[in-house]
Amino acid sequence: MNIEKVRVFLEEKGFLDRLHEFPQSTATVDLAAEALGVDPDQIAKTLGFYHGDGAVLVVAAGKRRVDNRKFKDTFGGKAKMLSAEDTERFTGNAPGGVCPFLVPPQAEVWLDVSLKDHDTVYPAAGSAHSGVALTWQELESLCNPAGWCDVCKDREAQP
Repeated sequence: MNIEKVRVFLEEKGFLDRLHEFPQSTATVDLAAEALGVDPDQIAKTLGFYHGDGAVLVVAAGKRRVDNRKFKDTFGGKAKMLSAEDTERFTGNAPGGVCPFLVPPQAEVWLDVSLKDHDTVYPAAGSAHSGVALTWQELESLCNPAGWCDVCKDREAQP
């Protein structure tokens, strides 16, 4: 996928005015937060993990880390992150620009409850130079996730 497909999707859904594109990279949480001028925890990062023959994509607040025990209890297996090559294969996006909507059927999107700590979150929009300003409720409606999960460490437990 590329940002052009996301742009068309956002226009169809009435959210095109929320799309931000930058000349500088937004490929990491810190770079995206700096470009957008927001708290890093407001970045809605999409993390890809192997799951059976497909992938599970967990969208979580930017500074949260996955708790391996919670992940295993929720998804029935170890949290093994997708390689860069498999990230593109399963999501249609390169690492650093994984968009949590318009996801191919072999990847299942889950939203982590950590997103609910923020009124506005900023997922990538199909490139490592973009972000979309959305409420978590709007993100949920655009992603059509398999569900909500709680697989991140508590904020207080973050390093």
